[in-house]
Amino acid sequence: MSTRDRILEVAADLVAASPDGDISTRAVCEGAHVGAPALYRHFGDKEGLLSAVVDHGFDKYLATKRERSPGADPVQDLRDGWDTHVAFALANPNLYRLMNSPAMRTPPAAALESHRILTRDLERAAALGKLRLAPRVAAQMVMAANVGVALMLVSRPTTFEDAALSTRVRDAVHAAILTPDAYAEATPAVGPADGRSGADIPSTAAKLDALLAHAPSPALTGAESGLLSEWLGRLSATS
Repeated sequence: MSTRDRILEVAADLVAASPDGDISTRAVCEGAHVGAPALYRHFGDKEGLLSAVVDHGFDKYLATKRERSPGADPVQDLRDGWDTHVAFALANPNLYRLMNSPAMRTPPAAALESHRILTRDLERAAALGKLRLAPRVAAQMVMAANVGVALMLVSRPTTFEDAALSTRVRDAVHAAILTPDAYAEATPAVGPADGRSGADIPSTAAKLDALLAHAPSPALTGAESGLLSEWLGRLSATS
């Protein structure tokens, strides 16, 4: 094992065992049997080390997402993605809190990749006419709610003790971003989020924008395509 990997393994173990998830570089150096210069040479500073710890731990979770082939139904992939996100947080509370700490000035690469994977699934849903909002807007809503629920469950378990909370918030967010028909198909016991059915202007705009992004029309110039995408983005962001 390389010196860098040894430092990383020791730091990850200390984070997991710490009562509050915090560690000292001195403890890491002692555990890895290296001097402080070696730690700083590989990671720059404590924040760099903690960012590497997050990426190291979260990489195992992301590996399952990278390897899986997209399912036939992107909505089901969205539901599964939410649930596995929360399950990872509950299994790794200190690591998860660290990953989303305001003290981390630079977002860990793992968090950015997770957001890209989510956006990819939403773009697939939009291309099938199942999304009411632009994928970028929907991704922000889903990620904010998913992280918020997970953080509350791991940070305040005595207050947020309801095991069904995550499912209820997930379904509420999906009701806001999916077309009524797509939501009803995914949650038949719940039914449509409102009285509407079929396609509407926001979902149609989101679908067209996703299709054009995947296969630009030769009938439009680059400038025209950019302008059309801007217009479609505005329409898909309405409710």
